[in-house]
Amino acid sequence: MIPAPFRSARARLTILYSTLLFALAALVVGGLYLSLSLSLRDEPLSQGAAIRAMVPVNDGGAEVERTFVEAAAFERQVNEHTLRNLRRFSIGALTGLFLFSLAVGWVIAGRVLAPIARITAVAQEIQASALSRRIGLRGPDDELRRLADTFDSMLARLEEAFASQRRFVADASHELRTPLAIIQTNLELALSETAPSDGSRAEAAVVIERALRRMTRLTDDLLALARLESPEIARETFPAHQLLEESRTEFARAATARAIELESVAPAELELHGDREALRRALANLLDNALRYAPTGSRVTLSAESADGAASLLVADEGPGLDDTDREQVFDRFWRADGSRDRNGGGSGLGLAIVKRIAEAHGGSVSVRSEPGAGATFAIELPESEPEPSAA
Repeated sequence: MIPAPFRSARARLTILYSTLLFALAALVVGGLYLSLSLSLRDEPLSQGAAIRAMVPVNDGGAEVERTFVEAAAFERQVNEHTLRNLRRFSIGALTGLFLFSLAVGWVIAGRVLAPIARITAVAQEIQASALSRRIGLRGPDDELRRLADTFDSMLARLEEAFASQRRFVADASHELRTPLAIIQTNLELALSETAPSDGSRAEAAVVIERALRRMTRLTDDLLALARLESPEIARETFPAHQLLEESRTEFARAATARAIELESVAPAELELHGDREALRRALANLLDNALRYAPTGSRVTLSAESADGAASLLVADEGPGLDDTDREQVFDRFWRADGSRDRNGGGSGLGLAIVKRIAEAHGGSVSVRSEPGAGATFAIELPESEPEPSAA
């Protein structure tokens, strides 16, 4: 169990720096001491020299030679004393160096980790309702600066996601409130009549049934969007002309009812890779949108083409078209257009948003080419590549 004072990164870095510095200093001092010790153990410099003198004995009657100082022994004592002092001074110096390095390491580690402390403080202060706060770390473009910038980028994405979620919930609530208000109003009128006639009841039932259809469609589209948030989609390979012909057949009766010519054109060799049912739903949303706004007696064309390694599914109508502002917003959730392309026809406002999400789930994109009064062409662009192998 690590003691509490040593659990912080600052304390661990300080100990690490000091230990490494102490180890390096100990190696240097130990190497110097060993080298000096080995050199002093070599042949003494005195080479057997000694200080001798003749001293009289027996009351000066005779003299003998005596050795007063042997240089080799004296040299050994001096060397031992020098090595002993060197050991004592080295140990003291290393101890002082270690203590000093702890203090210096603590200060340096604190300065190095100060940006992390700032990041932590900001992260603790941020709440889901206040995602506009940013770290804004200044200084050199190092790892800590990039970490802070990455955190700021993540906060920006989270802020946008939360704002989009709030807008989505508000728009969905508004869309659901309208048919509910219609149902409630007609029920109250029907119940408030003292003697309701069959005609008033039938009229209220028709209005309520139409509002219920709108709610059902909106609920289905909301569920479809929720399912499309999953990153996993089915992968299969199938001919493009089959998908287009199936979609044309599904809307043939609706087109005939409005005297609209609906045709599909696709190369027989073009193949698509992805979720067949999801792409069918995307085409269905585009066709429903085109048939709703195409004038009676006009033409709607469903086609497919391949170019530059991408396959495109196109739905073109001869309706009122879109201006520049509408083209930028047409794929937003619950987008409302001014003029002829509004949702009086009963749409949920999520159809084109679902098309965009399906295209993105396939690694592609969706776009629209249109001019006011000249119709619109919606294009789903898909990468023309082999499907990814499924996990074992």
